[in-house]
Amino acid sequence: MVVVHGVSLTPGLLVSAFPLPLSSSSNARSLNSTVSFFLKKRPLSRKIFAGNQSAKFDSKSQAISASKKILVPDNVDDGASLVTDDAPQGPSSVTEEEPQILNLGSQTMEEDGTVITEDQASVSVNSSKVVKEKEAKPRTIPPPGNGQVIYEIDPMLKSYKDHLDYRYKQYKRLREEIDKYEGGLEAFSRGYEKLGFLRSDAGITYREWAPGAKSASLIGDFNNWNPNADIMTRNEFGVWEIFLPNNTDGSPAIPHGSRVKIRMDTPSGIKDSIPAWIKFSVQAPGEIPFNGIYYDPPEEEKYVFKHPQPKRPQSLRIYESHVGMSSTEPMINTYANFRDDVLPRIKKLGYNAVQIMAIQEHSYYASFGYHVTNFFAPSSRCGTPEDLKSLIDRAHELGLIVLMDIVHSHASKNTLDGLNMFDGTDAHYFHSGPRGYHWMWDSRLFNYGSWEVLRYLLSNARWWLEEYKFDGFRFDGVTSMMYTHHGLSVGFTGNYTEYFGLETDVDAVNYLMLVNDMIHGLYPEAVTVGEDVSGMPTFCIPVQDGGVGFDYRLHMAIADKWIEILKKRDEDWKMGDIIYTLTNRRWSEKCIAYAESHDQALVGDKTIAFWLMDKDMYDFMAVDRPSTPLVDRGIALHKMIRLITMGLGGEGYLNFMGNEFGHPEWIDFPRGEQRLSDGSVIPGNNNSFDKCRRRFDLGDADYLRYHGLQEFDRAMQHLEEKYGFMTSEHQFISKKDEGDRVIVFERGDLVFVFNFHWTSSYFDYRIGCSKPGKYKIVLDSDDPLFGGFGRLDRKSEYFTFEGSYDGRPSSFMVYTPCRTAVVYALADRDDGLETSDPKP
Repeated sequence: MVVVHGVSLTPGLLVSAFPLPLSSSSNARSLNSTVSFFLKKRPLSRKIFAGNQSAKFDSKSQAISASKKILVPDNVDDGASLVTDDAPQGPSSVTEEEPQILNLGSQTMEEDGTVITEDQASVSVNSSKVVKEKEAKPRTIPPPGNGQVIYEIDPMLKSYKDHLDYRYKQYKRLREEIDKYEGGLEAFSRGYEKLGFLRSDAGITYREWAPGAKSASLIGDFNNWNPNADIMTRNEFGVWEIFLPNNTDGSPAIPHGSRVKIRMDTPSGIKDSIPAWIKFSVQAPGEIPFNGIYYDPPEEEKYVFKHPQPKRPQSLRIYESHVGMSSTEPMINTYANFRDDVLPRIKKLGYNAVQIMAIQEHSYYASFGYHVTNFFAPSSRCGTPEDLKSLIDRAHELGLIVLMDIVHSHASKNTLDGLNMFDGTDAHYFHSGPRGYHWMWDSRLFNYGSWEVLRYLLSNARWWLEEYKFDGFRFDGVTSMMYTHHGLSVGFTGNYTEYFGLETDVDAVNYLMLVNDMIHGLYPEAVTVGEDVSGMPTFCIPVQDGGVGFDYRLHMAIADKWIEILKKRDEDWKMGDIIYTLTNRRWSEKCIAYAESHDQALVGDKTIAFWLMDKDMYDFMAVDRPSTPLVDRGIALHKMIRLITMGLGGEGYLNFMGNEFGHPEWIDFPRGEQRLSDGSVIPGNNNSFDKCRRRFDLGDADYLRYHGLQEFDRAMQHLEEKYGFMTSEHQFISKKDEGDRVIVFERGDLVFVFNFHWTSSYFDYRIGCSKPGKYKIVLDSDDPLFGGFGRLDRKSEYFTFEGSYDGRPSSFMVYTPCRTAVVYALADRDDGLETSDPKP
């Protein structure tokens, strides 16, 4: 095997799993079944009148309950990896050779990338509506560019031109092969119309790619789990298939809401697996592994979207959230409750985007949703797919865009209900051996050089955008994807050799380029955010120009810097250090800044509020009782840290739910005691939900000091909405005085003044500004409404002086109290922001 820049060039043929065109139906189906979710038992006749099945008989469907689901640790594993010499091989790597892929049918591609098919009518999967493509507006993905613009943006990249040109050449080759053999990226990303359960007027087709399996059958409630009833057939590309005709009364052979699995004879033995493309899965009471659910509700039960998706906001203010832990009560919250209770709160606070974690099904609740088991299924803990659609539609009605925290960087190692060892081999969806295992995350790593893995992941991203109307993604763990060392034990210094060398996984980078191209080509208003701590150059440059294609990078260094600073005495804080971290980002590549996210709120870490106030938060937060110096300091710095992060840290801002008001304590998911193989014991918390919730009632209580922090965060969001300073090209830092502990900067039309000194307040303090005129206060962290001491008069006016000061053409005099942040704007623009009641 030859490795060039992290891409495996294994001799062999690149084959598609779909050599023949698929049958399709031209009419929208009408479900005659009266089955509701989690079907009641009823007799069901399945007399044969069409199709090819091995065994047919009358059966009764089984029912399961969606309530009282059990939470289990993610430690289920039914055996070690096993690959034999005579076992069917996994997917071939994407290679330089001419791939031998049979055509999918009569498909052609126009020069603009539009896919034209002779029979445009297609059958969509499960709960999707059947729509004739010829009646829909064609969607196009622009062809690749020349990839050379990156050298104009950053001339330093020319020293790494060989690597970058090779990367782009590989990307273009992938696009060309997808165009040639799959009908284009638009068609290739609709794998859910070829694999999994497909409903037509005549019946149900089920297909699964499992090249390692020796035999396969579809089992479930519908056939009393009889492995000899519905035997599947295999094609030469490792795709197993079966067609189940409708019952004589026209109802589907598999009732909606019934359990299904695929039984395979594999190199590792007999194995029952949840279908890889399953659209819903649940954990039955008293059972540990999840069960796949055939989800195809009748038309009257399907949610119909009522509101258009909002346009992409110019400045992104993200409220990071987790539906399950969004209740004030110790419980798993529902999509419906989040829709009704939390979304209006987010809107009132002034955020314009909600980022939802833990959407993809994950058997281990405490994984925070990052150990995904079923990639196409929304988490059943919080409700049904229709409930999730209703949530997203309500967000759109409120003008909020909805971003999904999508996990394509790794997968759960579960073998009973996940993708691991799906067909009995460890090289199915993942790299084999150590390269396919993330030792720190205890999870499996995808093989992005596999054709079918590309189909699976690209289709997965599109499924959530198409079926659920998500407005974009936050891609998790991108640093782990882009490097073969996964960023572990590596300290990135910014040296370009760290980004463009043999440790770069070009297969993974090419996948990220493909998925960004697909998303932005088909959904121009969609937003993609990448979680990258390495700072890879070109990360947020369009793919056509030679970049990876993300819209934003998470500025992860800021949160780490704040934790580092908070461990020091006030006297040891360095203004220059703060400024450097906040502004240390690549020119022309946008960043999402945050002072803290969910990471800092987890058990074992501390939120900023807890670092600042510690145990005093328990006893001294009532406004009618005396405070303590620790609480006073904490409330003041909490506001200052968040405002300066928003003011200087990036072109977007993120906050994890509850942190806006300094949510006390930490997040601790319910968990039991765990005994490890070495005999050691990890104590649990008696499966308690007490610290796995959000006490929004604390922020709403005007008799608690939490309320002032919440009101300040609300005013901060509305200030940005009004002035749009985060996306302004004008940014100038005029002062970073280490003696005074003062920072002054301009962002857009605003002037920000921060006094981090613990005791010194300054009268007649001169600050520079770019525009002459009369200034007024538009935000004051010391306002009593925000838990401050009211040392400034908001009605005061500040007139500029002519003459250069701190490198600015004008200046004016202010009073800057200790531990305050004040924002000034020209008074003739408007009357300023009304902090007492900012309008949503």
